[in-house]
Amino acid sequence: MARTGYPAGRAIGGVCIEVKPEYIGRVLGIGLRVAGRVAGQRIVGEVPHSSPKAGPVVSTGTAARARDAGQATRNVGRGVSGFLKPFRNVGGKIFLEVTGAFFLLPVVVFAPVLWRTRASWQQGPDHRTFLSAAVIIAVFLYLGVTSFWRARRRS
Repeated sequence: MARTGYPAGRAIGGVCIEVKPEYIGRVLGIGLRVAGRVAGQRIVGEVPHSSPKAGPVVSTGTAARARDAGQATRNVGRGVSGFLKPFRNVGGKIFLEVTGAFFLLPVVVFAPVLWRTRASWQQGPDHRTFLSAAVIIAVFLYLGVTSFWRARRRS
């Protein structure tokens, strides 16, 4: 095991990777507390430090309870959507990359066909096979490359 100066680290290929549970726990604990506090405030109807509203409006009656329940549902929806927004962005990137990889599979499959029939590009017994393979490769190459391009541009 290589000595790299990190007391609690593991050496992998000469590089020490230090993972201390107290750091991970502290970061996750703080993030979880903040997320819980924000979600609780949104459920109650309070907007943290952005509105002059003093607190939730308390009213009585069936219609008022239904209105309050609808407001709580909307607040929960906003809280959940705010929590899932980073995952949606990353998920969109991953989806575009996986789609691009699947679009590049026909290019890999039809490239040998195109190479094998290259002598018949203008005339010959495999002229249609060559042209169809060229069209398929061009279309799927375009779709695969643009999918990766869109994934890279997405922030």
